[in-house]
Amino acid sequence: MVGVSINTVTKLLVGAGKACAKCQYDSMRNLPCKSLQLDEIWAFVAAKEKNVATMAKPVTGAGSIWTWIAICAQTKLVPSWLVGLRDLTDASAFVCDLAGRLANRVQITTDGLKAYVQAMEDGFGGEVDHAVLVKVYGDEARDEARYSPPECVGCQKHASTGEPILSAASTSYIERQNLTLRMRSRRLTRLTNAFSKKLENLEHSIVLHFFAYNFITRHGAIRMPPALKAGVAKGVWAYEQLVELVDRGAAV
Repeated sequence: MVGVSINTVTKLLVGAGKACAKCQYDSMRNLPCKSLQLDEIWAFVAAKEKNVATMAKPVTGAGSIWTWIAICAQTKLVPSWLVGLRDLTDASAFVCDLAGRLANRVQITTDGLKAYVQAMEDGFGGEVDHAVLVKVYGDEARDEARYSPPECVGCQKHASTGEPILSAASTSYIERQNLTLRMRSRRLTRLTNAFSKKLENLEHSIVLHFFAYNFITRHGAIRMPPALKAGVAKGVWAYEQLVELVDRGAAV
């Protein structure tokens, strides 16, 4: 379609992913966030979990994979994410990384995944206000609406650590970010054959998504890229600057 080999495109993806990952890793420090929302989004690599055992050519990292994501409620910045498994090890790694980027004590809202409780202790040592929000859904959708999510009929909130303000506990922004990720990254689109064939390529793709989201794309609610709102960037990045960033990374 573009007249170049897939290996060339993949090489560019890897180079761009590494350059953008380093830029974001270095710049996301001492962030002024006050309230964050965390969630996990599912995808798969090479094959769905049920088919991994029968793969003709086994692939490292094949099967279900989860991307842990944090979003700042005030600036809409995504300061931290992690591609891995939905277990305590990766939950702790994700929360520890997030904790190291924040300047102040924050309120965090998560779903009811039990791994978050220990992860908060590992990352913040009790110096966090953690609220848990569990949504209550109605009956499963019927056949004619089988791909539509069930209706949310209510939610339950409780304090897990510290003294969170439960009236402010919400996961609306992170759920909207999950939708944005699925719509902008073809690898995460449901019911397609566009899924990642290699874990590494999925990781680089997600890095590029969050770089464009944080530094380039003007967020509809705040009228500027989140990195500018959070004071991480001095101006709106252009895609030409992204190309220069990738070129500098390739020259190192």
